[in-house]
Amino acid sequence: MTRSTPIWPVVLICVFAASASADVAERSLTVTATAYNSLPEQTDDEPHLAAWGDSLAPGMKVIAVSRDLIPAGLDRRTPVKIEGFPGVYLVLDKMNKRWEKRIDIYMGHDLEAARAWGKRQVEISW
Repeated sequence: MTRSTPIWPVVLICVFAASASADVAERSLTVTATAYNSLPEQTDDEPHLAAWGDSLAPGMKVIAVSRDLIPAGLDRRTPVKIEGFPGVYLVLDKMNKRWEKRIDIYMGHDLEAARAWGKRQVEISW
């Protein structure tokens, strides 16, 4: 007679995993989007250092969020899709307390691209 391994632990794990992923719905919001760069004249003497301590480098897909969006789920390292931009951006920076319902899209050292972007309304999802 051979002894078989019980299947109930595997079933239990699958049930919990399915219910956890079902509870996490994608959220979306229309926000004001501006752009920023890693330039001393826009920040301080450490322009590549983000507010949470992450180092930024040109080419990274990063956004800063207004602090009112953090409790809504846009916390550090949250992946975000931005209408009109390919790929996924990570929340690695936060904005000054004066801003609300706003993101800042990181554009490395490309000051002209940031100026061309200006200020627009976009839909984000996370």
